[in-house]
Amino acid sequence: MSSLPVPYKLPVSLSVGSCVIIKGTPIDSFINDPQLQVDFYTDMDEDSDIAFRFRVHFGNHVVMNRREFGIWMLEETADYVPFEDGKQFELCIYVHYNEYEIKVNGIRIYGFVHRIPPSFVKMVQVSRDISLTSVCVCN
Repeated sequence: MSSLPVPYKLPVSLSVGSCVIIKGTPIDSFINDPQLQVDFYTDMDEDSDIAFRFRVHFGNHVVMNRREFGIWMLEETADYVPFEDGKQFELCIYVHYNEYEIKVNGIRIYGFVHRIPPSFVKMVQVSRDISLTSVCVCN
């Protein structure tokens, strides 16, 4: 499969029951601290609010947060990072009534409670140190 450009932007309309599926591979050894970042923007530009940011520091930790009115809120971190060095991953972010459920390779790993309604999300952007195979939204 061919790679998508990174960063990759996709206009979306999210609602309860939606799922964002991202497939890719880290492009650098975990020794060099590569990252994966997924942002759910409330408008079609990068200056808008971010309803959900999911940033993976491969081999290290995960940070989840939101940005409102240009201000970053209290971040949540997790030390469990189930991605493997050099191996393809499938990241699924499910939109539930009260939270985003994050699964990696089919296993629930994290949850992030909504602070901005998912219906406000207009764009998903995937960026950082990955070769991106596909990004799709299932409603």
